[in-house]
Amino acid sequence: MPRNLKEEVVFTAIMAGLMVFVMVCYNVMLVQGFTKGFMMNSLSDYPGGLLVAIILDLLLVGPIAKKLAFKYIINDYMKKNVVLIGITISVMMVLGMVTCMSLFGIIMSHNVSLASYIHAWGFNFIVALPLQLLIVGPIARAVLGKMQSATDKAKAAQETTSEEIE
Repeated sequence: MPRNLKEEVVFTAIMAGLMVFVMVCYNVMLVQGFTKGFMMNSLSDYPGGLLVAIILDLLLVGPIAKKLAFKYIINDYMKKNVVLIGITISVMMVLGMVTCMSLFGIIMSHNVSLASYIHAWGFNFIVALPLQLLIVGPIARAVLGKMQSATDKAKAAQETTSEEIE
């Protein structure tokens, strides 16, 4: 889990960046297939999707998912195991982000209807959940862990230097 704003920004950038890229490619492929213009269409849709995803993650879905997870799902037993906390929050985040980003996607494709939304939500969820739990989440947590380890080592070295000066 991120411990400060810098770590939160890096973690969110990695998580949202990878999730949005794969999901944009997936949705473009669903609509047009794996055609000649597939990669260009994916790359052109990526910046807008990434911007919306980061805003939603930091300002809406992230805070709500964490609040609901800690209030209603995570119990005392689960608090002893950071893996269970991570999985719980990841599932809550996927539910929230798929709900919001599917709406964003159908609005951007000018195909707004309840049937389109339900279809998009289902197809996005079946890819987003395993993508998050098995690939993107572990990558983002590994990078965050290395970042935190480097910070801890730097703090320890600084404390040792401070003690030697005194």
